[in-house]
Amino acid sequence: MRKYELMTIYPVEDEKAKAGLEALKADLAKFGAEVEKEEPFGDRDLTYEVKKQKRGRFILLNIKANPAKLTELDAAFKFNTNLLKYMFVLKDEKNA
Repeated sequence: MRKYELMTIYPVEDEKAKAGLEALKADLAKFGAEVEKEEPFGDRDLTYEVKKQKRGRFILLNIKANPAKLTELDAAFKFNTNLLKYMFVLKDEKNA
C-alpha cells in the first residue's frame, strides 16, 4: 500500500457534492483503499468550464491504496457523474 493525495472537485450544490463524495468513498473501499484524512478546500472558481460548471467544491483526501488498483479506480471514478475532476499524487515516502 502506498500513500496518495487525491484532489477531487464536485459541483457546489450540497446534495450533489455529498452524493459524489459518498460514491467516491464507496469505490475506494471496493478496491481496498483506505481514507486516512479528508480536508475540504471550499468552493472556488474553475479556470475553465467542466461539465458545464464554472465553480467547484474542492476536497483533498489522503488515502492508502494498492498501486496496481489505481487504473481500476480511475475507471470506476469515470462513472461518478457528480465528480467533476480528480487527480492522484503519490506522496513522498520521506515526508509522508
